[in-house]
Amino acid sequence: MTENTRLVHATPDQVWSVISDGWLYPLWVVGAARMRDVDEDWPAVGSKLHHSVGSWPLLLDDETEVLDATPGRSITLRARAWPAGEAEVHVRLDAVGVETEVRITEEPVAGPGALVPRAFVAPSLKWRNTETLRRLALVAENRT
Repeated sequence: MTENTRLVHATPDQVWSVISDGWLYPLWVVGAARMRDVDEDWPAVGSKLHHSVGSWPLLLDDETEVLDATPGRSITLRARAWPAGEAEVHVRLDAVGVETEVRITEEPVAGPGALVPRAFVAPSLKWRNTETLRRLALVAENRT
């Protein structure tokens, strides 16, 4: 499992407003290329984002499902990105004054990505989630 943290210059509610708007997913999640649909009850448990991964013209349609959510506090997702596989991703928001410490953990759980030894997959997940948190911060800090 890899873990990344970042202090975001926005309140937990402001960060949550980005996470809870499923249409913004490709703006902050590295690898998501476009949204095809967002379940009406997103981010309720069991709801899904229907997205594509990759780069045009090699886009693959896939989905991400909410496994657990505490509005304004945390969300756990089952992110699919086949043929690489599936990962469980947990995002936690902790208030630090008027800012937010955002912590993201990711664990490959199915498919080829889950078979790769952690020592090999951890550096790429660490880089990806560093950039994901940077993007989330940019959107949350500059959204009006």
